[in-house]
Amino acid sequence: MTDFRTNHVTVSDTTDGQSTGDGAASRTANAGATDRAAGDGPARTTRRPVGPDAARGLRALTGVDEELLAKVGYERSKYTALGGVVLGTSVIAAFSMWNFATEALGRVSVVALVPTVIWMLFVLNLDRWLVTPQPNARRRVGPLVMRLLIALMLGVVIAEPLVLRIFQTAIEERVADERTDVIDQLRTNLVRCNPVPSTTQTVTPGRCDRTYVLSFGATPGERAEELTALRSDAGALQKRVDRDSTRLEAIDSEVRDECRRLVRIAATGLYQRTSECLRLRDKAQDYRNTHRTSENEKRLAGMNSRVSKIESELTTSRGAFLKTRADGIERRLAEERAKQKEIGVLERIRALDELASGNPVLFVGIWLVRVLFVLLDVLPVLVKYLSGETAYDRMLTSESNSAVKIHGEEVRIAERRAMAKLEIAQDTIEQEVRRHRAESEAAFREHTAAMNIRVRQAVNTLEDEIRRSSTV
Repeated sequence: MTDFRTNHVTVSDTTDGQSTGDGAASRTANAGATDRAAGDGPARTTRRPVGPDAARGLRALTGVDEELLAKVGYERSKYTALGGVVLGTSVIAAFSMWNFATEALGRVSVVALVPTVIWMLFVLNLDRWLVTPQPNARRRVGPLVMRLLIALMLGVVIAEPLVLRIFQTAIEERVADERTDVIDQLRTNLVRCNPVPSTTQTVTPGRCDRTYVLSFGATPGERAEELTALRSDAGALQKRVDRDSTRLEAIDSEVRDECRRLVRIAATGLYQRTSECLRLRDKAQDYRNTHRTSENEKRLAGMNSRVSKIESELTTSRGAFLKTRADGIERRLAEERAKQKEIGVLERIRALDELASGNPVLFVGIWLVRVLFVLLDVLPVLVKYLSGETAYDRMLTSESNSAVKIHGEEVRIAERRAMAKLEIAQDTIEQEVRRHRAESEAAFREHTAAMNIRVRQAVNTLEDEIRRSSTV
């Protein structure tokens, strides 16, 4: 019996991959297991690989104690698989952050690796904390619900960049169409809000704020007002000239008709025009002088020439205004296009929501993908808490409760020891006080006795002196 136990311990020491400090505890546990199994037959030993390996690394992501897990070795595969799930979730989170960072930067850059690595390590450590076995976990519903909520929120954050990545083509097409519509609408508003002014007091069209109103150095509105006034004056003068010309033409016609007649003078035998002809001629000349028909015709010709000149200048000014307006519109459009260089994350999210709102099939597909990634991110917690309580969990609970009891006893023992020390110190102090008090009382008695002796001696001496004085 003794030899067999010794051999078993030797094999366990040889195959154990843990540190030297953990070897003593493993040898003690293996020796106890050999004693229990000695009556049934040869004890079986579980060989563990020497040094760290991939499976041990995956189990480390679940926060298990390898020394305690070695006592229930058949559960190693379960925790190894759980560690793989935790690692897979962190890799998905890293891919999600990579997509988010590249979309935020607008290009693939090495700088995106920094938030990617940080996010991966954070998610890895958080998931490790979420799935780390806790003693008495089944008795506490609050921590379980809290962990599930944290995992759910984390899944939502991780899932959104991946959804944007999957529907990237449709999102970019939607954003491109929206940007084209924005450019076209901006061009329309700029043209509508900056019409060619016909007067200096041209009213700005409605729904035109400072965003759509351009500034111009000079406008053809002032010349247009002058041209309108000149045309009005020329029109009025033209009517007057036409009316005077018509009246004068009628008088001239009468003059021509009357002056064709010649009468013979009996005294001389010569022919001459009639007095009516002379009267009509005077009437026509008087009408010309009174209505200033020649001056009005010259004035009308000058006004028409000026109208033609202003119209030519106005056409040139209108062309310059249209060119200036076109240049200003192109500058504004160039500024708007410059703002639309890269598609931001918020713009992608908004475009995805607009696509989903107009297409029920796409809406269902987007939410299915979101739910899928959320479930993948919540998977470590679900796998942990839906797999039920394992033997390792029960052992961990037992060790935890035992450790708590042992710690409580140690605290009480330490408390008793401290109280005992305090009582001893108190007794010592009281003894010192009593000793000092006794010494003080003894010293006081000695001092009193010495004083009494001295007083007695002085009294005796005084009495002797008195008696000697009486005798003399």
